[in-house]
Amino acid sequence: MENDKKDMNDNILVVNNLKKYYPVSRLSFGTKAFVKAVDDVSLSIKRGTTMGLVGESGCGKTTIGRTILRLHEVTGGQVLFDGIDLAKIPTRKLRKMRPQMQMIFQDPYSSLSPRLPIGEIIGEAVRDHKIVPKSEYRQYIVKVMKDCGLQPQYFYRYPHEFSGGQRQRISIARAVALKPRFIICDEPVSALDVSIQSQIINLMMDLQEQFGYTYLFISHDLSVVEHISDTIGVMYLGSMVETGDKKLVFSNPMHPYTKALLSAVPVSDPDIKMNRIILKGDIPSPVNPPSGCKFRTRCQSCMKICSEKVPVLKEYEKGHSVACHLYSEN
Repeated sequence: MENDKKDMNDNILVVNNLKKYYPVSRLSFGTKAFVKAVDDVSLSIKRGTTMGLVGESGCGKTTIGRTILRLHEVTGGQVLFDGIDLAKIPTRKLRKMRPQMQMIFQDPYSSLSPRLPIGEIIGEAVRDHKIVPKSEYRQYIVKVMKDCGLQPQYFYRYPHEFSGGQRQRISIARAVALKPRFIICDEPVSALDVSIQSQIINLMMDLQEQFGYTYLFISHDLSVVEHISDTIGVMYLGSMVETGDKKLVFSNPMHPYTKALLSAVPVSDPDIKMNRIILKGDIPSPVNPPSGCKFRTRCQSCMKICSEKVPVLKEYEKGHSVACHLYSEN
């Protein structure tokens, strides 16, 4: 009991057995088919740290981020933010908590209103939630802009007047202006040039060091995730297959899917030859996933038990868990 309380104090977010299913059609005898976008996922994030969430397109990374914030309603499980279950609290109470939990979206252009100047875009929610007094409003927004690398004279300009990197700075400024404690970053640099990506990543790390933000960083780019993250979560077809400290996951990947992902990361040294692991076959349908282990249809190490029993996420070394039958005997 004391350990549970300690974990709750250390972790700003604890997700237990989270599920998000979407009904797609009605089958015979009145039964329904569901897309299991997020299927029984558990994770935790310590205050002031960054968890990187990686996986192929369609594995449920974005859905889990939106479900945590209840932009999508929860099908099952718990989302504990500072001990409060966001899945069960009434809408009015959730709205009061919104400033504490923000999201930075993948496409900065489509997430910004083309009809509003950026000063209004950044400050609209600040005014609605009364983050600062009216007399300090303009001064506060200008300060947030400066913190995010935006000049004060941009206050009355519109999103179409900015580059992609500047638009993402605007999106970041809009999120941090509400003084959040937890920010979900949904592939915030994937639409940017490599040189601009590094600037945005460095900005986010500087803001985290200055204000103590906690990030859930969703990305395809493992090199970016390695740079910014403290812990790593690997998702496949709606399920978490491996999670742990960044150094442990990158130095000793245990799940065959994680090994395949890491083998595809480019190496700058031309003298080092990577042994690329090529996954065969297509990703199974989330409507009708394979029995047992979802990855077994593409796994070179598949065994008989893999088709019969769903692997459970277990800790095999301190701070490193994996869901794979290859380690069940250890």
